[in-house]
Amino acid sequence: MTKFVRAATTADLKQMTAIIQQGKTILATDHVPQWQGPYPAASDLQADIDAGIAWVLIVDGQVAGTAALKTTADPNYGKIYQGAWQPADPHYTSIHRISIASGYHGQHLADFFFSNLMTLSYQLGFHQVRIDTHQLNQRMQHIIKKAGFEYRGIVYMADDPADQRLAYQLMLK
Repeated sequence: MTKFVRAATTADLKQMTAIIQQGKTILATDHVPQWQGPYPAASDLQADIDAGIAWVLIVDGQVAGTAALKTTADPNYGKIYQGAWQPADPHYTSIHRISIASGYHGQHLADFFFSNLMTLSYQLGFHQVRIDTHQLNQRMQHIIKKAGFEYRGIVYMADDPADQRLAYQLMLK
């Protein structure tokens, strides 16, 4: 099996959108309210591509995963509750909109994808990575913890008290 990560292009948008839709379906099956509205839409993924922060996981020549690796401070991480970022340094990357195509589940490709995103972060000069997920998203919490992230507290999306997330951080040393 040949697998690697590369920057996404507009030519990947159709596959990326399909993978996100599969992720939405799995979250709905697991009764997780995350991603159950229009977000993330194809326009969000195109904006990631345009900003140069969209990445795809390629397995045997096929797009098998998608993610955004944001390299600017995330406004949703500006305030953290019931915890703190350690350190509170605003120089970090954050992983968003990550999903693996349903036909590739069970192959531990999320571990490989996370490892590559961490390597990219380090190569770009960042020594910490942040991520968040819904408290009911047990699958993602397992992957995040397995990748070495530590729980740091609670953040809210767009300061919406109804849109709470568990926040995690990984230091690259």
